[in-house]
Amino acid sequence: MQLQDIIRNKGTSVVTIPSIATVADLVTLMADEQIGAVVVSADGRHVEGIVSERDVVRGLAAEGADLLESTVADLMTAPVHTCNPGDSVEDTARTMTDRRIRHVPLVDADELQGIVSIGDVVKLRIDQLTDERDYLIDYVQDPSARR
Repeated sequence: MQLQDIIRNKGTSVVTIPSIATVADLVTLMADEQIGAVVVSADGRHVEGIVSERDVVRGLAAEGADLLESTVADLMTAPVHTCNPGDSVEDTARTMTDRRIRHVPLVDADELQGIVSIGDVVKLRIDQLTDERDYLIDYVQDPSARR
Protein backbone atom coordinates (compact mmCIF):
# COMPACT_ATOMS: atom_id res chain seq x y z
CA MET A 1 0.00 0.00 0.00
CA GLN A 2 1.08 3.52 -0.72
CA LEU A 3 0.37 6.81 1.03
CA GLN A 4 -1.77 7.88 -1.91
CA ASP A 5 -4.18 5.08 -0.90
CA ILE A 6 -4.68 6.79 2.45
CA ILE A 7 -5.12 10.19 0.80
CA ARG A 8 -7.60 8.75 -1.69
CA ASN A 9 -9.88 7.81 1.23
CA LYS A 10 -9.05 10.69 3.55
CA GLY A 11 -8.87 13.54 1.06
CA THR A 12 -6.24 16.10 0.20
CA SER A 13 -7.40 18.93 2.42
CA VAL A 14 -4.63 20.26 4.66
CA VAL A 15 -4.99 22.99 7.26
CA THR A 16 -2.18 25.52 6.94
CA ILE A 17 -1.13 28.69 8.73
CA PRO A 18 1.35 31.39 7.72
CA SER A 19 4.56 31.65 9.72
CA ILE A 20 3.73 35.25 10.69
CA ALA A 21 0.55 34.24 12.54
CA THR A 22 0.66 34.27 16.32
CA VAL A 23 0.76 31.15 18.44
CA ALA A 24 -2.58 32.29 19.87
CA ASP A 25 -3.99 32.16 16.31
CA LEU A 26 -2.46 28.72 15.89
CA VAL A 27 -4.01 27.37 19.10
CA THR A 28 -7.42 28.72 18.09
CA LEU A 29 -7.10 27.14 14.64
CA MET A 30 -6.10 23.77 16.08
CA ALA A 31 -9.02 23.85 18.52
CA ASP A 32 -11.52 24.92 15.85
CA GLU A 33 -10.36 22.26 13.39
CA GLN A 34 -9.85 19.62 16.10
CA ILE A 35 -6.40 18.71 14.79
CA GLY A 36 -3.04 18.01 16.39
CA ALA A 37 -0.71 19.58 13.83
CA VAL A 38 -0.74 22.37 11.26
CA VAL A 39 1.47 22.75 8.22
CA VAL A 40 3.14 26.14 8.06
CA SER A 41 2.74 27.64 4.60
CA ALA A 42 2.26 31.16 3.29
CA ASP A 43 0.43 30.00 0.16
CA GLY A 44 -1.06 26.62 1.16
CA ARG A 45 1.10 24.83 -1.41
CA HIS A 46 4.71 25.07 -0.23
CA VAL A 47 5.75 23.64 3.14
CA GLU A 48 7.81 25.95 5.33
CA GLY A 49 7.42 24.04 8.59
CA ILE A 50 5.05 22.14 10.81
CA VAL A 51 3.83 22.80 14.31
CA SER A 52 2.12 20.34 16.64
CA GLU A 53 0.37 20.28 19.99
CA ARG A 54 3.62 18.96 21.45
CA ASP A 55 5.47 22.03 20.21
CA VAL A 56 2.90 24.28 21.87
CA VAL A 57 3.08 22.43 25.17
CA ARG A 58 6.87 22.48 25.22
CA GLY A 59 6.85 26.17 24.31
CA LEU A 60 4.41 26.97 27.09
CA ALA A 61 6.56 25.07 29.58
CA ALA A 62 9.62 27.07 28.52
CA GLU A 63 8.12 30.53 27.99
CA GLY A 64 4.77 30.54 29.74
CA ALA A 65 1.82 32.54 28.46
CA ASP A 66 4.14 34.95 26.62
CA LEU A 67 4.47 32.22 23.98
CA LEU A 68 0.97 33.06 22.73
CA GLU A 69 2.25 36.41 21.45
CA SER A 70 5.14 34.79 19.55
CA THR A 71 4.88 33.91 15.88
CA VAL A 72 4.39 30.45 14.50
CA ALA A 73 7.86 30.80 12.92
CA ASP A 74 9.34 30.92 16.43
CA LEU A 75 7.72 27.59 17.32
CA MET A 76 7.60 25.53 14.13
CA THR A 77 9.80 22.62 13.21
CA ALA A 78 11.81 23.18 10.05
CA PRO A 79 12.95 21.62 7.89
CA VAL A 80 10.03 19.22 7.80
CA HIS A 81 10.35 15.52 7.08
CA THR A 82 8.00 14.97 4.13
CA CYS A 83 6.99 11.96 2.08
CA ASN A 84 5.82 11.37 -1.45
CA PRO A 85 2.33 10.02 -2.22
CA GLY A 86 4.00 6.99 -3.84
CA ASP A 87 5.93 6.05 -0.68
CA SER A 88 4.89 2.85 1.05
CA VAL A 89 2.75 2.98 4.17
CA GLU A 90 5.06 0.48 5.87
CA ASP A 91 8.20 2.57 5.28
CA THR A 92 6.40 5.71 6.41
CA ALA A 93 5.15 4.00 9.58
CA ARG A 94 8.71 2.94 10.36
CA THR A 95 10.02 6.46 9.73
CA MET A 96 7.31 8.00 11.92
CA THR A 97 8.18 5.59 14.72
CA ASP A 98 11.95 6.06 14.40
CA ARG A 99 11.72 9.87 14.24
CA ARG A 100 8.93 10.04 16.83
CA ILE A 101 6.71 12.14 14.59
CA ARG A 102 2.96 11.86 14.25
CA HIS A 103 2.24 13.89 11.12
CA VAL A 104 3.94 13.81 7.73
CA PRO A 105 3.05 16.20 4.91
CA LEU A 106 2.89 14.60 1.47
CA VAL A 107 4.75 16.60 -1.13
CA ASP A 108 5.00 15.97 -4.85
CA ALA A 109 6.94 18.29 -7.18
CA ASP A 110 7.53 20.60 -4.18
CA GLU A 111 3.77 21.09 -3.67
CA LEU A 112 1.69 19.99 -0.69
CA GLN A 113 -0.61 17.11 -1.64
CA GLY A 114 -1.96 16.03 1.74
CA ILE A 115 -0.97 15.01 5.24
CA VAL A 116 -0.82 11.60 6.87
CA SER A 117 -1.04 11.05 10.61
CA ILE A 118 0.01 8.03 12.61
CA GLY A 119 -3.71 7.50 13.23
CA ASP A 120 -4.29 7.21 9.47
CA VAL A 121 -1.54 4.59 9.24
CA VAL A 122 -2.92 2.61 12.20
CA LYS A 123 -6.47 2.72 10.78
CA LEU A 124 -5.27 1.36 7.44
CA ARG A 125 -3.38 -1.44 9.15
CA ILE A 126 -6.38 -2.37 11.31
CA ASP A 127 -8.57 -2.47 8.19
CA GLN A 128 -6.04 -4.75 6.49
CA LEU A 129 -5.87 -7.10 9.48
CA THR A 130 -9.67 -7.21 9.72
CA ASP A 131 -9.92 -8.16 6.03
CA GLU A 132 -7.29 -10.90 6.48
CA ARG A 133 -9.07 -12.24 9.57
CA ASP A 134 -12.42 -12.32 7.76
CA TYR A 135 -10.85 -14.16 4.83
CA LEU A 136 -9.27 -16.76 7.12
CA ILE A 137 -12.52 -17.30 9.04
CA ASP A 138 -14.39 -17.82 5.77
CA TYR A 139 -11.67 -20.21 4.58
CA VAL A 140 -11.79 -22.33 7.74
CA GLN A 141 -15.60 -22.38 8.02
CA ASP A 142 -16.39 -22.99 4.34
CA PRO A 143 -14.90 -26.22 2.95
CA SER A 144 -15.77 -25.21 -0.62
CA ALA A 145 -13.47 -22.18 -0.32
CA ARG A 146 -10.45 -24.52 -0.07
CA ARG A 147 -10.78 -25.98 -3.52
